[in-house]
Amino acid sequence: MARIKVGVTAHRRHKHILKLAKGYRGSKSKLFKKANETVMKGLSYARRDRRTKKRVFRKLWIARINAATRANGMSYSRFICGLTRAGVVMDRKVMSDMAINDAAAFTKLVETAKAAL
Repeated sequence: MARIKVGVTAHRRHKHILKLAKGYRGSKSKLFKKANETVMKGLSYARRDRRTKKRVFRKLWIARINAATRANGMSYSRFICGLTRAGVVMDRKVMSDMAINDAAAFTKLVETAKAAL
């Protein structure tokens, strides 16, 4: 059986990793071994933070809704309970945006939740 050389494949892989490492400081963008370590670490961070971003934004939306509901004389948990009982299905991102940009509509939403309780 013939021997298979990996020169072309290895060169392509090295070029790919070095392209991903473009912009890193010093040897981390020039030497394959250092670049590979850094790129793999960076990709794992990127994956982790794509998951974390969803949690962080949800916390932000809840904090904004809580502030707006307290300004209308109600707590966040009572507000969500009231909306659920009233049958209002609206996600927190939209409610947060409404609390910031359309205070009058958000006040009506709070009144709906109060009526349902």
